Amino acid sequence: METAEFVEVLDQEGQWLAAAAAQAGTDAKVPTCPEWQVRDLLRHTGAVHRWAAGFVADGHTSPRPLDDAPDADGPELVAWYRDSHRHLVDTLATVPSDTQCWTFLPAPSPLAFWARRQAHETAVHRYDAESALAGTPHPIGTDFAVDGIDELLRGFHARQKSRVRTDEPRVLRVRATDAEAVWTVRLTSEPPAATRGASGDAECELSGPAGQLYLALWNRVPIPTVTGDASLAAFWRETSAI
Repeated sequence: METAEFVEVLDQEGQWLAAAAAQAGTDAKVPTCPEWQVRDLLRHTGAVHRWAAGFVADGHTSPRPLDDAPDADGPELVAWYRDSHRHLVDTLATVPSDTQCWTFLPAPSPLAFWARRQAHETAVHRYDAESALAGTPHPIGTDFAVDGIDELLRGFHARQKSRVRTDEPRVLRVRATDAEAVWTVRLTSEPPAATRGASGDAECELSGPAGQLYLALWNRVPIPTVTGDASLAAFWRETSAI
C-alpha cells in the first residue's frame, strides 16, 4: 500500500471511531480493552494522534513523551478527539514527502512510517470503539489487514521489546486464508524472527481470513483456526501484547 492509501484509511477509521464513541457515550465499557471506558480510548488515541503529528510537522528527530489528554468528557472529549484526528490527517497529507523525523520501525521514509503506523493504530482502536456498541463493527480490508500482520510480525516483534521468547527453538506459522500471505515465525530466546512464506515445518499454524487474523494477532478476537500444538498458540496470546 502507498502512503496516500494509508492516509485515506486513517481518515476513514478515525471518523468511524469518533462516530462510535459519540453513539456509545464516554461512560461505555470497551469489551476488547476491559480496563477501559470509551473516554480512556478517546484520550489515548487522541494523544497518540497529536504525538505522531508533532514528529512529522516539527521534524523531531528523537523520542518525545505523549502530552496529557484534557480532562474533558462527553461530547467535548469526542470533539477534542475529532480535532486531534483531523490535525494528524491534514499533517500527513500536506507535509513534503522527504520530511525527516524520528520513527521506531523500518520504513521507506518517515512519512510512510507514520501514515502506516497511525492507520493501523486507529483501525484497531476503531474496532475497540465499535465493540462498545451493539452490532457488527466495520470489517478490516484484506490488503490492509495483510499489511498490518506484516507490521506486527516483522516490525513490532523484531524489536528487543518483544516478550515472545522461548527456551527452546519453536516455529509458528501464520496464514491468511483469503490472500496469498503466509509468515513463518521462529521463536527463540531472542526476539521472534518472522519471514514471508512457508519455510520448513511448523509446530502450530494460526490461520483465517486476513481481517479476523489481524484482529486476533492484536488480541481483539479469538484466533479463527489453530492447527497443531495449541499450547504454542496460547503462549503467543499470553506474551505478544504490545
